Amino acid sequence: MPHMYILECADGSYYTGSTWNLEKRLWEHQNGLGAKHTQKRLPVKLVYCEPYDRVEDAYRREKQIQGWSRRKKQALIEGNIENLIEFSKNYTQYGRPEDRLASTGSANEPPSSPPELAEGGSVESHYSGELTGDWV
Repeated sequence: MPHMYILECADGSYYTGSTWNLEKRLWEHQNGLGAKHTQKRLPVKLVYCEPYDRVEDAYRREKQIQGWSRRKKQALIEGNIENLIEFSKNYTQYGRPEDRLASTGSANEPPSSPPELAEGGSVESHYSGELTGDWV
């Protein structure tokens, strides 16, 4: 059965992978036959895994999680849904969680108004990506 998994290495770093056979892959990692990242950081321990019906889905989830911050991965591992949601918010729109907590006392409140723009400016002149969200 395919799995997506997260290992914690001896140096405290995380390694995220996917495999058809979790038991075999863990053995490979523990015996220096896994990824270069884990070969240099033995021993490793399994801290999280998710089963999938298709290896393509496990691989897609692996790639998603590889792009996450360390603290977001920790929230997933700990099952802390509140922090997982908090660390998933767009910093451009909502600001950094620690800044929101310091200024409002609540990290879950969105800003009350759009960001300030120079006179005559527009959102388009300050952002080159696709425009989405409440202020478009």
